[in-house]
Amino acid sequence: MKKIILADNHSIFRAGIAKILAVQEDLRIVAQCLDMEHLHQAIASAHGSIVIFTTSLHPECEALARTIHAATSRAILIAENNEPPQNFANKGIDGLLFRDVSGPMLVECVQRVAAGAIYAQPRPGRSISKEMDSVGARVRLRLTPKEMEIVALIVQGYKNKQIAMQLGTTEQVIKNYLRSVYDKTGVSDRLELALFTIHHRVLTQTIDIPSTLHAASA
Repeated sequence: MKKIILADNHSIFRAGIAKILAVQEDLRIVAQCLDMEHLHQAIASAHGSIVIFTTSLHPECEALARTIHAATSRAILIAENNEPPQNFANKGIDGLLFRDVSGPMLVECVQRVAAGAIYAQPRPGRSISKEMDSVGARVRLRLTPKEMEIVALIVQGYKNKQIAMQLGTTEQVIKNYLRSVYDKTGVSDRLELALFTIHHRVLTQTIDIPSTLHAASA
């Protein structure tokens, strides 16, 4: 049984990764971490794991990879879609993925890295990237400013009740907004919405989280 440590400050994205890996009979998630402090604690307590962490945690990749390897574990980094792969060369990581990784490719990477191989997710060509960006841009034009604000809070991991409190409305109103957002984006639930938003980064480029929300989550 291969032990998995997940570390990402996007709670819904982390839950999506966990959902994909949990159905694999030979993989067991032993820790989910939302920051570097908890990640270091998990690495120290679960030797021999596959450690999956993201650049959104702002890790010092080379030093973290050394710590992971010292614990007889293996390191897989998930980068943002717009980060150049060459930024992570010679950092000591064993696997490199991006936010747009598919479920099968994620599992393939974990299995190969667990077997001692090095794995890097192939990046799409420029024309495909432009097509992906255009999908996000079209969806962005369909969403109202209020819907975009709610999407931003969903990605941050806020529940409907919390969003309603922050926006001074009711939970039912938020549910109504979400139904509209689901229709416009073609997703079926908040997990798919968060993954879609993170995948199409153009949707987040104009999102501003109100300062009161930062204070509330601190």
